[in-house]
Amino acid sequence: MGIDASLSDYDWHAALAALSWQVDLGVVEFSVDAPVDRYALPEKLEPVAKLKAAAPALPAAPSLDSVQAAETAARACNDLPTLRAALAAYDHCTLKKGARNLVFADGNPSAHLMLVGDAPSREEDLDGRPFTGPSGQLLDKMLAAIGHARDAADAAKSAYLTTAVPWRPHGDSDPSPTDIAMLRPFLLRHIALIRPRVLIAFGNTACMALLGQDGISRLRGKWGESAGIAVMPMTNPQTLLRNPAAKRDAWADLLDVQARLAQ
Repeated sequence: MGIDASLSDYDWHAALAALSWQVDLGVVEFSVDAPVDRYALPEKLEPVAKLKAAAPALPAAPSLDSVQAAETAARACNDLPTLRAALAAYDHCTLKKGARNLVFADGNPSAHLMLVGDAPSREEDLDGRPFTGPSGQLLDKMLAAIGHARDAADAAKSAYLTTAVPWRPHGDSDPSPTDIAMLRPFLLRHIALIRPRVLIAFGNTACMALLGQDGISRLRGKWGESAGIAVMPMTNPQTLLRNPAAKRDAWADLLDVQARLAQ
């Protein structure tokens, strides 16, 4: 089939470029561990189901040690620089290994309004800040519509932004329940240090971390509570870019947030 000849033409840099291209496309795993000869007779092929059954099962929940380590590290943080350093030093989450940067926060730490997004996107991973790129530009317009800005000096008119998990998952996939549970102590400590009056949970990952529920189409527009703080679930700006018709509901949710902050 000429496989050996084609591989011999690859130098190290070309092979790395080909691998990076597949990662950017979202390739994260293969169906089976062993190659399957598609030209062999059917009666001589080992059933694919048998090959899959031999693969080890992934853990359904994070280990107790990893959660305890996160809780211990987060509890010891009394300010934002210490919390950021603790997250950077936390090595139990596999998302960290595939990300370029830790995405921690942006905006005014004194803000009354705190926004929690899903996992970082490719643009956010490269920039090291949450809500950048086209979705960040849309979010800035949404905030401006209710008189807020991430860089405003007035705490009542500013916003503080972070993400439910600080590292980009491979291929922009959704973080697993294991990842969300493992990193939740850091997020809760982050919220405790900011002490906002209102939280916005953008998307399913943020809702899972803050409310223990997903299904943003069902949750959006309905107030919840996390750590004694009012939480408004909203559609992620990235989804609004793909589905402009959902902006009408997002505007209604923003007006509800504005009214809550004005109380």
